[in-house]
Amino acid sequence: MASTAPFRVHIQNPPDDKLFEITTRQWQEACARNPEAAEGVEVSFASDDAGFTAAMPAADAVISWTSEIRKRFPCPAPRLKLIQCTSAGLDRLAPYDWVPPGVWLCNNAGTHSAKAGEFGIMAILMLANHMPLFATCQRKGEWHKAFGSVLAGRTVVIVGVGSLGGGVAERAKQFDLHVIGVRTSGEPHLHCDRVVADADLDSVLPLADFLVLTMPLTPKTRGMITAARLDLLKPGAGLVNLARGAVIDQDAMIARLESGRLGGAVCDVFVPEPVPPEHRLWTTPNLVMTPHMCADDPNTYNPSTLDIFFRNLTAWRRGARPPNAIDTARGY
Repeated sequence: MASTAPFRVHIQNPPDDKLFEITTRQWQEACARNPEAAEGVEVSFASDDAGFTAAMPAADAVISWTSEIRKRFPCPAPRLKLIQCTSAGLDRLAPYDWVPPGVWLCNNAGTHSAKAGEFGIMAILMLANHMPLFATCQRKGEWHKAFGSVLAGRTVVIVGVGSLGGGVAERAKQFDLHVIGVRTSGEPHLHCDRVVADADLDSVLPLADFLVLTMPLTPKTRGMITAARLDLLKPGAGLVNLARGAVIDQDAMIARLESGRLGGAVCDVFVPEPVPPEHRLWTTPNLVMTPHMCADDPNTYNPSTLDIFFRNLTAWRRGARPPNAIDTARGY
């Protein structure tokens, strides 16, 4: 697929997010790290409608945010081969019937692993030491002692051991937790003591001291953690949701936190987002909320995404499937 013509990449930045804007300097540094892949590549940048419209007739690849892709496609793009999204989860782009024929839609899975791993183990440590309970007591002005236990020998069940879940599993093993992974295939994972298929989820939930959710949101995983499945957990178990708010019955989670059936929860994702000021989540006991930021590191996010893009481009040039191309039938 080699060509003497330049390969034109257009980067469409969002107009209102300067913290995660892909800059010229970041692009140049990525080219220096990936000189062979960057050879013959030209780039354009825009953050407005006019810049996008002007770039698309000649663009071979687009790098952009899911919010930008969603509002701009379908559009005339006769040369397009690759769409590189700056998110790992592309559920906001489903259904995928807008993807032009012959164009690879790629995510940036892998960018979030290290940060998600650190956030995940932090959340587990918070639960083991009753930090959500203490936050509730602090708001109420109550002096209430609750003693935690070390993590070694306890069990964490991680639903979804891709980039995010794999990062959490790696950190969990460093604390001598017994790690059970749950994934579609049931294939073993380097950092899991045991892996089961999705169909066997109910068999491992009663073993969990901590349940960590890191799966993508797909039609199959939407609402996967039902009220009945929450009741399979040990009384007092802890919950961490780093996936999407819609993978769990949120009202059932709230009810079990209010009753004490769940010992605590640390959640980064919700329905809806942002959470409205009047929502009952804000007053739910033993819950720590963070605003959908657990896996995003401003220092490494864009460099990692650009490196992933160049790996995808290299594969495409060789006639191979880009490693981050999603299966639109599965949604990831």
